[in-house]
Amino acid sequence: MLPAPRYLTSFIREDLKSKMVFLGGPRQVGKTMLSLQCLGEKPEKENHPAYLNWDDLGNRDRILKGHLPSKQSVVILDEIHKFSDWRNMVKGLYDRHRSKVSFLVTGSARLDYYRRGGDSLQGRYHYYHLHPMSLNEISDEASAGDLKQLMKFGGFPEPLLRGEERFLRRWQREQSTRVIYEDLRDLENVREISKLEWLLQHLPDCVGSPLSVNSLSKLLGVANETVEKWITILERLYMVYRIAPFGSKKIRAVKKEQKLYLWDWSRVSDTGIRFENLVAGQLLKYCHFLEDTEGYEMELRYIRDTDKREVDFVVLKEGAPSFAVECKTGERNISPHTRYFRERTEVPKFYQVHMGEEDYGSETVDTRVLPFLRFCQELKMP
Repeated sequence: MLPAPRYLTSFIREDLKSKMVFLGGPRQVGKTMLSLQCLGEKPEKENHPAYLNWDDLGNRDRILKGHLPSKQSVVILDEIHKFSDWRNMVKGLYDRHRSKVSFLVTGSARLDYYRRGGDSLQGRYHYYHLHPMSLNEISDEASAGDLKQLMKFGGFPEPLLRGEERFLRRWQREQSTRVIYEDLRDLENVREISKLEWLLQHLPDCVGSPLSVNSLSKLLGVANETVEKWITILERLYMVYRIAPFGSKKIRAVKKEQKLYLWDWSRVSDTGIRFENLVAGQLLKYCHFLEDTEGYEMELRYIRDTDKREVDFVVLKEGAPSFAVECKTGERNISPHTRYFRERTEVPKFYQVHMGEEDYGSETVDTRVLPFLRFCQELKMP
């Protein structure tokens, strides 16, 4: 039995009727299964003719020769961005076959970055970001047990559904190895792979706090510019992401200090910081969902001033703040920082989410304190 369709499946199916679709996301987040579901059948990737993976030498030869499978209305091109001239190749295939064939291009790297240069593909595709599974994907009526499972095993389908710690540890190690020694090798020119691997192992300890590139450069014994380049590469490969501060004019906001989070929050050891990373992942998923399906300009940021007062997240829609979120693992009193920034910023709603059951306060008057489960349900998070 195939798993239930992912949250983007129906949108992608609709867009394939008129344009190409690019689907990017971390390795093993479920892109291949979603793509196969978009074929409208119950296929197996190993033998379905519409699935062409660049890493398969036989498929690669067919792609290079332009030999598309016959009698297929949708063709999946997986990991084709590893070919240096993939943009022009895809453009040629699309322009030649667009009246009969739809193309779904997937990859475990930022296709929106690796499409730059060469002939433009602008106007020929829609781009989607596929995120790890979230509470509302697990169940329409998610429980505290579902949140506990998501906290412990992360949102990647295979370890989450297996629910075994031993499997999770092995999966994490194997995923990191494949990203570093396969995806990185195919897409970037990095000489000191061992140090970059060391950086990746250290980054879970940097989650949730303003990121110090200078401290990392001293730890690794390389220049600041090198560390910045390596983190950017890890962002392109969907291992980490950074968010910038929200620079409201009415507060002495920090301007350059970014915060870093992991796509796989289960790698973070501290419970409170792991919960913050999980919330960050859900909010980024929400932003990308509205961007990809509705066309809004969305952004995830955080609020921090020079006196180190901070609120964990603020979501911007079309450049204006929509709501702010503070994370607490327990049911605590309202953070004084949310009250402080309510009086000094134009953010209209403040939430404080936790892992308990208490629900009190008002998001529009002061701060609404509520379970993260209810927050996701009320805001209709994907």
